Amino acid sequence: MPSIKIRDDLGRDLVFVHPPRRVVSLVPSDTYTLFALGAGDRVVGRTTWCELPAEAAAVPTVGGTKDVDVDAVLALQPDLVVANQEENTRAALERLAERTRVLVSLPRRVADGVAHVARLARALGIGDSPVVKDLVRKGYELVRTLTPAGEGAPRAFVPIWMDPLMTFNADTFGADVLALAGVANAFGDRLRLYPLAADLGKAAPKDAAGRDERYPRITLDEVRGKQPDLVILPDEPHAFGDADRAALAGVAARMVDVSGKDLFWYGAWTIETLPRLREQLAPVVQLRPGT
Repeated sequence: MPSIKIRDDLGRDLVFVHPPRRVVSLVPSDTYTLFALGAGDRVVGRTTWCELPAEAAAVPTVGGTKDVDVDAVLALQPDLVVANQEENTRAALERLAERTRVLVSLPRRVADGVAHVARLARALGIGDSPVVKDLVRKGYELVRTLTPAGEGAPRAFVPIWMDPLMTFNADTFGADVLALAGVANAFGDRLRLYPLAADLGKAAPKDAAGRDERYPRITLDEVRGKQPDLVILPDEPHAFGDADRAALAGVAARMVDVSGKDLFWYGAWTIETLPRLREQLAPVVQLRPGT
């Protein structure tokens, strides 16, 4: 069998003489995808947040996504570690990359997530599997057939944290999922500014020095100024309690709870659940006339 060569989202080429048989997943959505691809028997390690599918519970854990136990990962002798630039820390990934192959992803669009599914399958040598082909086909069909939110679509404010209050802009996976579900992001054009005072409008911004600008910290006054049609509350990464809801009351006429996984889990999860999310949000798409 010829060697397999793939490129990760850091632009690094990974070459496999043989398809990996021992895989450690450091990303919950990737763990789900690996099982969906029929490769669950190759997953020998996962994080404590990798709870789905249920079969993953039998796989040993190697810490959390942000506090990966590098020694525990290496002790499992993986020939592939699947990671994400946002989910995992740079220090842990650099240490792992010194000893084994690490595939780092950073999908910013639903189509990127579908391509990542195909890339994982190719790395594992199962790209021609009927299960894989069907899953990837369904993913690209969704991207091709769903009309993204456009002019006149309802505009949503989607907080992802409360202290500090944070959201995401258009250059994110969650924003693309939202758009394909028929809802526009009220903060699509908002960059995260540095330092914190600049993000909150209290100082002049300085050079971001290459840091991520896609997750701005904002104020409630700024949210009110955007006049969103609705507030969408995902149940992760932050669990919004009664006090949070009270603080956000009055920001928009309507508040909708959604699964954070449906918004942020790329790969097989999105392919399976995007139609469900679109159906859930269908009533709010009618908030504005002519949509």
